[in-house]
Amino acid sequence: MKNTLKAIVLGLASSLIIAAPAAAAKPTNPGGGGSTPPPAVLTGNDVSWPQCSKHMTLPSGQAFGIVGVNGGLANNTNACLAQELSWANASSGGTGQDKAALYVNTANPGNLGVADWPKSGTSAKYGDCVNGADNQACAYVYGWNMAQLDATSRGVANPASYKWWLDVETGNSWETNTANNSADLEGMTDYFQSINARVGLYSTSYQWGQIAGNASSGSLLGLDSWLPGASNLSSAQANCSQRALTGGKVTVTQYVSKQIDYDYSCV
Repeated sequence: MKNTLKAIVLGLASSLIIAAPAAAAKPTNPGGGGSTPPPAVLTGNDVSWPQCSKHMTLPSGQAFGIVGVNGGLANNTNACLAQELSWANASSGGTGQDKAALYVNTANPGNLGVADWPKSGTSAKYGDCVNGADNQACAYVYGWNMAQLDATSRGVANPASYKWWLDVETGNSWETNTANNSADLEGMTDYFQSINARVGLYSTSYQWGQIAGNASSGSLLGLDSWLPGASNLSSAQANCSQRALTGGKVTVTQYVSKQIDYDYSCV
């Protein structure tokens, strides 16, 4: 399709189907000498539709949990959202993170005949969306609408009480026009902030650059970052010192071990 990157939408853990409860998810801090062991490093986990099955099993012992709202696409629902959100709310706590947070798939398909693309609407930042045009105004309205659906139609009670992470990955459908993509993400951010919810960004610096370009202004400026890419806890801890995506703070980093997503709180 013209001006569109086509790809299969994947969640944060699209290839990480958990086969058994993750005993390793209990926070540990190996190493250290003497008679008194070092204090434990508290870690969390993130889960979504890949962990949704007839015999669903989830990590255990997590300090906090981040749950995917969508079922692999920006416009659908994780069938196990209620169970997974209950799991997250039962986290032990003790970090700078909420016991439970949410993340949503993001995308900007452009005006390619998708049913969700707006025909009209008003964007406070980019003017009116008219005739479903492929421009910043309609992209902004699309993002706003997707965020509103996530908050009101997926089954999340009291959505304003959660922090909402925007999952921004090249595996989703995006236009080559980074200005339109950025406007879409602003629309999502502005909707969540309009209900007094907190917002953060999940992406790598490379993927963010490919999708949003140098977008670091408006409502995207200064948002917290959740950075993936580490292979172990020590690497995840080191990633806390990386540059945030839009000039904010890196507050969470992710690492993968034995096909399980772990998350480290930097704050």
